[in-house]
Amino acid sequence: MLSQFASGSETEAASRVFTYEVQGLRQSDETENQSYSVRRSGSVFMNVPYGRMNMEMQRILRLGGKIVSIKPYDGATASSDEE
Repeated sequence: MLSQFASGSETEAASRVFTYEVQGLRQSDETENQSYSVRRSGSVFMNVPYGRMNMEMQRILRLGGKIVSIKPYDGATASSDEE
């Protein structure tokens, strides 16, 4: 019976998405294959599923980026022109 509650919360958590605002990413061979371009200045907004948050944080730091904010994704398209 306890597993019913645990599996329900995992499903709810797994469906959550967060928007990362990242600054300082550089275009490199590794970022060349991304679905979004990486700029030297300004902010990049990335939507990240809850289950991948830790891996994305590590990847961003490895690429020299700085996470400025993390917010729950509200369904609106974030513009990378905001500063």
